[in-house]
Amino acid sequence: MHIIPAIDLIDGKCVRLLKGDYKQKTEYNSNPLAVAQEFEAAGLKKLHLVDLDGAKAKKVINLPVLQNIVENTGLEVDFGGGVQSTEDLSAVFKAGAKQLTGGSIAVKNEGLFTEWIQEFGGEKIILGADVKDRSIAIHGWQESADWHIFDFLEHYLTKGIQYVICTDVSKDGALQGTSNELYQEIQEKFPEIKLIASGGVSNLQDLEILESMKMYGAIVGKAIYEKRVALQDLKQFA
Repeated sequence: MHIIPAIDLIDGKCVRLLKGDYKQKTEYNSNPLAVAQEFEAAGLKKLHLVDLDGAKAKKVINLPVLQNIVENTGLEVDFGGGVQSTEDLSAVFKAGAKQLTGGSIAVKNEGLFTEWIQEFGGEKIILGADVKDRSIAIHGWQESADWHIFDFLEHYLTKGIQYVICTDVSKDGALQGTSNELYQEIQEKFPEIKLIASGGVSNLQDLEILESMKMYGAIVGKAIYEKRVALQDLKQFA
């Protein structure tokens, strides 16, 4: 299972939100590059970089941070937040992102998101499925969409999606465990998806359970920053 550490950005700094609430923000580090380099030094290979400013503004804000991390580490970065046009997407890939995670855009502009999948391929475009009570949540989780999670996944599988990051908004940043029942249902219904769990990881045992479920990957954020999970302990998953 791939361990994918997360860096969420507001004003160019590493932060975490509680359940997607911008009013419940904790700042952890003012230097995202230093954090990314710590991840790399611990042997991690991937990074989930989220532009929370961009998600709120509906345009990419923290592109220089992405470029700085790519230029100064060997991490494979998937980037999300605020990408609303092909120009935005091209800029993100030009800055060095390996993959793009699209959530809100997949709901609000299905035609454009489908074009991206067809043009760049399912290995470059990750579907961000942020879930609130089994419905899709968008725009930094500030809005709910009229998509049930299973209908959403089934629709985009027919378009060529291979990777899905599924986040239970009620779990994110709460350090209360992961939504294993939901992930199990997704795996049983859509075994072809490379499913990445996100939200709620609180300790090493949570990750071991996800690995036993044969998840493709798991995103870890607050548990690292709060030192609930030590970076050296993540080497067992390499």
